[in-house]
Amino acid sequence: MKAIMVMFDTLNRHMLSPYGAPDWVKTPHFDRLAERSAVFLNSYIGSMPCMPARRELHTARHNFLHRSWGPLEPFDDSAIELLGQAGVYTHLITDHQHYWEDGGGTYHPRYESFEFVRGQEGDPWKGEVSPEATEGRSDSGIPLTYQKILHHDRINRNYIVSQEQFPQTQTFELGMEFIRRNAGEERWFLQLETFDPHEPFYSPESFRKLYPDLIGDKGNDWPVYGPVREPDEEVERMRHRYAALLTMCDDHLGKVMDVMDELDIWKDTLLIVNTDHGFLLGEHGYWAKCVQPFYNEVAHTPLFIWDPRSNVRGEQRNSLVQMIDLPVTLLDYFGVEPAADMQGCSLRVTISNDQPVREAAWFGLHGGHVCVTDGRYVYMRAAKHESNQPLFEYTLMPTHMRSRFNPTEMQEMELSEPLAFTKGTKVLKIRSEGNGRLHRFGSLLFDLELDPRQEHPIHDEQLEAKMVDLLVKRMYENDAPLEQYERLGIESEASRYVRKASDLSRTVPQGLRSSL
Repeated sequence: MKAIMVMFDTLNRHMLSPYGAPDWVKTPHFDRLAERSAVFLNSYIGSMPCMPARRELHTARHNFLHRSWGPLEPFDDSAIELLGQAGVYTHLITDHQHYWEDGGGTYHPRYESFEFVRGQEGDPWKGEVSPEATEGRSDSGIPLTYQKILHHDRINRNYIVSQEQFPQTQTFELGMEFIRRNAGEERWFLQLETFDPHEPFYSPESFRKLYPDLIGDKGNDWPVYGPVREPDEEVERMRHRYAALLTMCDDHLGKVMDVMDELDIWKDTLLIVNTDHGFLLGEHGYWAKCVQPFYNEVAHTPLFIWDPRSNVRGEQRNSLVQMIDLPVTLLDYFGVEPAADMQGCSLRVTISNDQPVREAAWFGLHGGHVCVTDGRYVYMRAAKHESNQPLFEYTLMPTHMRSRFNPTEMQEMELSEPLAFTKGTKVLKIRSEGNGRLHRFGSLLFDLELDPRQEHPIHDEQLEAKMVDLLVKRMYENDAPLEQYERLGIESEASRYVRKASDLSRTVPQGLRSSL
């Protein structure tokens, strides 16, 4: 038995042909994959963005109410480690540079072995000392960290010109090398992961020429997170730049499938093709992610799974699934029991006959909207007050994406009581600054059946109350910190749920004990 996960970053469901993409987008190998696998129609994100999603991939539980971007914690269970302890060889091949930053440094050592390809995004890869390195930084109006990323990206592109030099190409070549070398062996898992089609939308000319308006295009391929300010023609061109990079991803996916055909390993190899989240390409008047509520362009993700045990191919699955289900599915495939704190579900039976594993999916970003969907309705709950307080980080690893917490942030920290999943360990409780952007939008409720593009929020107090109840239940099960109910203004709903749970003799999580 073998397993391969092909993981893309920022893979847009609505730009893939199996999910009804526009005719001009070229993804023939995703069509081929859809014919070979179960295609999930209701896969949703969980914790956002990149590394919080990968923490879910290891721990099989949501983390966004307790923690922002950060590494695996000392008390976290890792499905990858559990596989290794059970005799499954685990190997990571990636060009995702965030694994090697302060906020991601504990993930890759969980694998038996790993390979890292340099050069994506603003990876500080090649060193060039020149006046341009600091020119314009003091008064450009762009944050210094972002200027450094742009600067390194410009340098990197001097070394990424021909198609074989692109990090994605090298990553997949290494992946196919691993598959060929180990095809005859048993009990291994390969996580083949590329940063693409994440921005910047830089791709070889061979793929750009498939989109006529990109021939000779030298324009910006890196949209700025926030409102769209570009003219319509530039928005359309940016979508084409994304599509060209997406077609490159499609091409490499096809090569992996070719190798599986050639080596005849479909019969004993689980294949998962997934992503962490999508991306707004001008929809809802915004670029990117994390600067607005997570509309379906970001939250509703593609997912394909081939399971040789069921032999299901070319069929669609409607059940609600999330990232937290994938590690448990891998453990189940290799006959390994999940850890007690894991909350995902194996998708084995869902793949086989579409058996549901949850009544609702929920998702969000630390300090952002907390969202829940039952498959038809999506509810996005904003903070009650513009201060977005109270809000705290719970961690034993105080690092941000690219830096450590600074001493000022930690001057008023305290030790919290253990949470349900911290193995009896007290953790640091550090105040986190709120973000007033929530109040540009407020709480939102959408009917996906009548309004699939989420353009017309609805106002229905009875339906909103039902969705809040679903949200409280998910938060309760996740041992959400008490102040999160206060931040969202749903203390009374939480109190009612706790009384109901207590009447049923259910365990009350630490975050709700004695206070509600």
